[in-house]
Amino acid sequence: MKSTMDRSGLIFLLVFLAFGQIGRTQEEAGDNGIDEKSIRTAQNLTHEANKELRANDFVGAEVDYRKAISKNPENIAAPYNLGRAYYNRESFGEAFGRFKQAGEKATAKPEKHKAYHNMGNVYMKNKEYQKAVEAYKEALRNDPNDEETRYNLALAKEMLKKQQDEQKNDQNKDDEQNEDQQDQQQQNQDQNNQGENDKKDEGEQNEDQNKDEGDEGDKGNEKPEENKEGEGEQKKEQQQKPNKGDQPDEQKKPRPNQLSKQQIQNLLEAMQNEEKKVQEKLEAKKVKGAKIKNEKDW
Repeated sequence: MKSTMDRSGLIFLLVFLAFGQIGRTQEEAGDNGIDEKSIRTAQNLTHEANKELRANDFVGAEVDYRKAISKNPENIAAPYNLGRAYYNRESFGEAFGRFKQAGEKATAKPEKHKAYHNMGNVYMKNKEYQKAVEAYKEALRNDPNDEETRYNLALAKEMLKKQQDEQKNDQNKDDEQNEDQQDQQQQNQDQNNQGENDKKDEGEQNEDQNKDEGDEGDKGNEKPEENKEGEGEQKKEQQQKPNKGDQPDEQKKPRPNQLSKQQIQNLLEAMQNEEKKVQEKLEAKKVKGAKIKNEKDW
C-alpha cells in the first residue's frame, strides 16, 4: 500500500499547505465571519506545529495544531498534518478523524484527493477493504491521474475479494459443521427412539410371556373334579385324624366308600359263621339220612 508521500516529502507538503492556502483561507474565512487576525494566528500556529513535528516534539505539535484548528476551523492544513502525525504513530482512529475533517472542509480537488487517499489508507490498516475501495474511488474522482491511488485501489479490491472468499469458506465450514451436528443429533435421537421402542417391545414380550406362563401354570394345576374332591377329603381326614395311640383302630373314622379294618373283620367273621351254619346244615342232613343202630340203653 502506497502513501501519498514519504516522510521526507512531508516537510514540503506541510509548508505548502501552511502557506499555499493563505489566499484561499483568508477569502473563505472572511465569508464565514472569521477575522483576518484569527486566520493569521492559525497559520502561524500551524507553521510552529510543523517545526515541532520535524523536531520529534509530537506533544507540542499536537497542541499547536489543535490551537490552529480552534482559531480557524476552515484551516485545512492543520487537521490534515495532524492526521499525518497520528498515522505515523499508528493512532489510526485519531488519524482518520482528522483526514475526514480536512476532506469535508476542502473545496479544491487536490486537497480532497489527498484527504480521501489517506482515509483509504486507514481503512486498509483496519482491514476494512470495502470502505477502502470507496475512499480510493472518491480520491480518484478528484485526481484521476494519481497512480499511487490507482495502485492502492487495485490492492484494496484484491484484498476485498480474498476476504470475501475466506468469509465464504468459513461460512461453508460453519454450515457443514452445523449440518454434521444436526445429522449427529438426529442420529442420536433415532438411536434413542429405537432403544425406547426396543425396550417397549421387550417389555411387551415379557408381559406376554409371563401371561402365557401364568396360563400354563393354571392348566398344570387343573385336575378332574373327583381328584380335587378326593384330595379335599383326604386332607380333611388327615386334619381330623387323631394322633397315634389316642383311639383304638376300630373307632377310627373310615373313609367314604372304603371299609375299615374292623368292618372287614366283621364281614369275614360273618362269612365264616354263615359258612359254618351251612356246614352244620349239611352235616345235619347227612346224620338224618344215615341208619341208626339200636343199642340198648341199659
